[in-house]
Amino acid sequence: MDDKGKNKAHCLIMPYPTQGHVNPMLQFAKRLTQKGIRVTLALTKFLLSKSTNEHSFGPISAREISDGFDSGGRAEAKSSEEYQARFERVGRETLTCLLLDLAGAGRPVDCVVYDSFIPWALDVAKGLGLSGAAFFTQSCTVDAIYYMVYKGELKLPVDGEAAVVVAPGLPEMRSEDLPSFVYDCRSYRGTFSLLLNQFRGVEKAEWIFINTFDQLEKEVS
Repeated sequence: MDDKGKNKAHCLIMPYPTQGHVNPMLQFAKRLTQKGIRVTLALTKFLLSKSTNEHSFGPISAREISDGFDSGGRAEAKSSEEYQARFERVGRETLTCLLLDLAGAGRPVDCVVYDSFIPWALDVAKGLGLSGAAFFTQSCTVDAIYYMVYKGELKLPVDGEAAVVVAPGLPEMRSEDLPSFVYDCRSYRGTFSLLLNQFRGVEKAEWIFINTFDQLEKEVS
């Protein structure tokens, strides 16, 4: 490797292991490579085993971590709660090993860009003295609603007649306008917890990226 390659900034991208989360972060990773940044994509062993095309990631290097369900991924877990608990326990360990391995191979990571559904990845990054960036794959408006619930500004259950103001400039919302995980949170306890926990420790991240653009959601972004 020449000196120019050694001096490239290196980001590790860690998506939540479902297709709707991998794709937005993969597109973001490709944009980073176009800016001359080296990118490593951290995928669970199960997801990586499903990638049959070795060239599907282009210039992006894909490396393996574990969620503790290497044979079947999320479908192998008995519940969302079981999956999240094991993913955090095993994922912390394997992510740490991956970052140390990359550093030992002369390709140290400068920043971990983690899916907001994996807030503990920021703890791992900070524990190794690295920068961290949260990536929210959902729209800014939806994230703002979940954040209001997280901060206690939107009390649940929502009164069906109550008006909810997410941000100045946005129309008032009724309960039926809110994400189903909010207005019917009792039916989605595991997922609801996951959605709120995505804000855990986010204030420690150096950057926050959201899967939107200003003109689409200028009132809330």
